[in-house]
Amino acid sequence: MSTLPPCPQCGSEFTYEDGANYVCPECAHEWPQVAATAAAEQVRVVRDANGNELHDGDTVTVIKDLKVKGSSLVVKVGTRVKNIRLVEGDHDIDCKIDGVGAMGLKSEFVKKA
Repeated sequence: MSTLPPCPQCGSEFTYEDGANYVCPECAHEWPQVAATAAAEQVRVVRDANGNELHDGDTVTVIKDLKVKGSSLVVKVGTRVKNIRLVEGDHDIDCKIDGVGAMGLKSEFVKKA
């Protein structure tokens, strides 16, 4: 039984290694070995200001006064934010804050409650 991945183009199970690439003998498609292993190993970990790992649905506390861009509102120190959602992009956390609404927060300004 082969542990090599099937061809991503035609699905053939008869792939073989050729240097740093996998090759499909049926459709002649070649793809790098590194991409297949790197994608499987790449896991994004989001940590709070104290280094604790954050997960979807966690409750966090704001550790610094944060000004809300485009308004005169301020999210005060100690504000608890429930049911966070981790996202990709400039801000790590999407959430709803009572009295402010939907916001994006950076994980460096919160601690896990």
